[in-house]
Amino acid sequence: MNKICFFIVFTFLISCKKEPALNSDSTKGGEPTVKTDKEGEVLEIDTMLIAAFKSKSLMDFYRSREDKTVWQSEKNRKIILETIKKCENEGLSPSDYSVLKLEKLEENFNELDEEQQIQYDLLLSYNFEKLLKQLHRGKLNPKNLYYNWDLRIEDPDVTLILNNALEKDSLAAVIEKCKPQAITYNKLIEALEIINKLPEDKTQSLDTAYVMKHNHSKKGMIDVKKKLIYWKDLETNDSLTAFYDDKTFEAVKKFQTRHGLLSDGVIGKSTIKALNFTKEDRKHQIIANLERWRWYAKSFAPNYVLINIPDYSLKVVEDQNVTMTKRIVVGKRKRRTPVLTSVLQTVVFNPTWTVPPTILKEDIVPEMIKDRNYLKKMGIGIFDSDSNEVNPSKWDSTRPRGYRYIQKPGYNNALGVVKINFPNRFSVYMHDTNHRDLFERNFRSLSSGCVRIEEPLELVELLLDNPDKYSREKMDSIIDKKKTLYIKIIKRYAVYQWYWTAWSENGELFFVDDIYNLDADLYAQLRN
Repeated sequence: MNKICFFIVFTFLISCKKEPALNSDSTKGGEPTVKTDKEGEVLEIDTMLIAAFKSKSLMDFYRSREDKTVWQSEKNRKIILETIKKCENEGLSPSDYSVLKLEKLEENFNELDEEQQIQYDLLLSYNFEKLLKQLHRGKLNPKNLYYNWDLRIEDPDVTLILNNALEKDSLAAVIEKCKPQAITYNKLIEALEIINKLPEDKTQSLDTAYVMKHNHSKKGMIDVKKKLIYWKDLETNDSLTAFYDDKTFEAVKKFQTRHGLLSDGVIGKSTIKALNFTKEDRKHQIIANLERWRWYAKSFAPNYVLINIPDYSLKVVEDQNVTMTKRIVVGKRKRRTPVLTSVLQTVVFNPTWTVPPTILKEDIVPEMIKDRNYLKKMGIGIFDSDSNEVNPSKWDSTRPRGYRYIQKPGYNNALGVVKINFPNRFSVYMHDTNHRDLFERNFRSLSSGCVRIEEPLELVELLLDNPDKYSREKMDSIIDKKKTLYIKIIKRYAVYQWYWTAWSENGELFFVDDIYNLDADLYAQLRN
C-alpha cells in the first residue's frame, strides 16, 4: 500500500513540472538539463492586438504568418536589436525605435509570460519594419518639407522582404539591401565615421571681420591655426604665432579646397565662416545629407546627368564612368533650382526666350514703367494674344500679363545659343547664357531657377552622339543661321538634379556652402 501511495505522489510531482524548463535530450548520466537559451514558442496572436499599432504593413506581415509570433529565434532577435542600436551609423536615432524597451524585454525573455512574448514580438516587428522603411526612403518626406522638390518616394514591401529573409535565414543581408547603395551615400557613412573619431572641438570662434593675408601678422591668426590643426589641414609641433607663414598658407588652401571655396589662401569672410563650423555642426550636416540620399533614386540609369546644386557641378556618367564635368550656375535663394529626377528630351538650337511670370513681375514690369524702351534695348518683343507685335509705347501697364514677351534667337539671348529640355512641372531646363563670365565666380547661385552650363555645346555634342550630323563645326553652322531648331535626344539620359553639401573622399571630409540654408532645419526635424 505504501509503495502505491509513493508512486501516485511521485507521478503527480513529475506532471507539475513545466516542460520548457527541461531539455528534450538527456545529458551524461541521464539527468535532465535546465534550458539556457532564449528560444520562444510559436503563439497565436489576437488580431486586435496587431490592429492597435495602426500599421497596414504590420497587419499584412502577420496575416502572411497566419497571425502567429515570428521572432522565436534568439539569433534573429539579436540581429534586429543590434541593427537598431547601430542605426546611429546611418544618421538615425535608436530612440525612434523603442530600443530601451526592446532591450529590456530581450534581457528578461525567459521570464516573459505568453502575453508579454506576444507584445514583444509585435513591438519588435513594428519597430523593425519602421527602421527598414526609413533606411530605404528616409524618415521624412521631402514633399511635406519643400514645394520645389519633386521626387518619387516609395515604401519597400517589408512583408515580402521579411518573409524572404525568414525563409532563407538571411536577415542581416536583407537589412543591407534596404539601405541606399549609391557611392555618395556610402561616402557619407564614411564621413560620419571620420567625424565621430575626432576629439571634442574646443577651438574658439573667429571674428568674421578679419581678413588675413599671407606673410602678414594678425591677432586672430593663432586661433585660425588651432582650427586648421583640429581639422587636420595643418600639422605642426611649433609654438603658434600670429604670423601667417608658408606652412599655414598651404593648409588654408587645402581647407578651402575641401570646402568648395576659392583656393587662394586669403582668409576672408567665406573662409572664416567655414572655419567657424564646429564638429557638431558638421556632424549634423552629414546626417542631414544621409537623409537626403535616402530620398533619391535607389538605382541609376546606365547613362545620366548628375547635378549637385550647391556644388555648382554637372557630371555626365555613362556605364559608370564620368565622361564629362561642367561648372554650372543655379537659382538664387529666392528663385531656387528645383530638386527633381527626369529624362533628357530635346536639344533646342537658337532658342527664343519667353519671359516667365516671376521675372516679368519682379524685374521687367518695374523697369518698363520707368523706361518703355527697356525691352527693346534687350531685343525682347511684346506680343498680344493674336501674336501681333506691340509697340512699347502702346503697352498697357495695368495688364502686363495680357502679353507675351519674347526674345529673338542670337548670341545675346538670355538662353544663349542652345538649351536642353526635360519634362518637369517647374518649366526649368538647362541652357547656355549670354553672361558667360559668371562661371569664373566661386559663388554661382545667380539664375532664376534654370541651370546654366559652361561650354554647353560640348555637352550637346556628347548627348546627340552623332558626329556626322552634329559635329562642333556643323553645330556652329546651325547657330549661324539663327533659326530655332529642335533635335530629339535619341540616346536615353536620365537627369538627376539633386542637392547635397557633404561627402568624403580618401578619408577626408568635404563640404560646400548650404546655399539654400536647408541643412540645419532638416537635422532639427530629423531629431524632433
